[in-house]
Amino acid sequence: MSFEQIVILDFGGQYNQLIARRVREAHVYCEVLPYNTSIENIRERNPKGIIFTGGPASVLDESAPCCDAGIFSLGIPVLGICYGMQLMAVMLGGSVTKAEHREYGNVEIDLNGSFPLFHQTGGKTTCWMSHTYQVDRLPEGFKNAGFTKTCPTAAMVDVKNGFYGVQFHPEVNHTPLGQQILENFLYRVCGLSGNWIMSSVVAESIRKIREKAGKGRVLCALSGGVDSSV
Repeated sequence: MSFEQIVILDFGGQYNQLIARRVREAHVYCEVLPYNTSIENIRERNPKGIIFTGGPASVLDESAPCCDAGIFSLGIPVLGICYGMQLMAVMLGGSVTKAEHREYGNVEIDLNGSFPLFHQTGGKTTCWMSHTYQVDRLPEGFKNAGFTKTCPTAAMVDVKNGFYGVQFHPEVNHTPLGQQILENFLYRVCGLSGNWIMSSVVAESIRKIREKAGKGRVLCALSGGVDSSV
């Protein structure tokens, strides 16, 4: 049994597992992988889309976390969130600068609803921002899709290639239309069917264990923490 899958690349942000939760709540299977996962590893999973998470680093640092550039040649949609948007911009030829005014907390944003990512979310709405740097020059082929009072480029899109970036965090409750935006990426941009449920993973896991263990015995250890399998 195989599932339509989204790969989430982890750049160290505090909301990374929350992104995964939101994707799964939309009935789409996803896996969170380290940001430096090889392109071969990603290709083997055959994802229908990739999400870059936020992170505490600055893309201007020499040691800034960076993913395999081959991701942009896979022919699948990519969504960059916060740091992920800035990284996408730099990797594709744009530029990032330190913001004159740092944005943190609830901010009013104006989104261009003509783009698939912002279907039924266009116009003025509230979002959650947490950034010190911002995109100041778009990569070739991108269009500005959103702005705030102090952030001229709060969202960017390259519809032709399926590349999207948002400076805000759609995964948190403080962004009221955030789940709609994520579902737009999953359904409208990536073309996913949204027919996955957690019980599917349970059934598949049981099948794999039975296949591998045969008539042997299996030892299972669980931590019992609030974020564990328990």
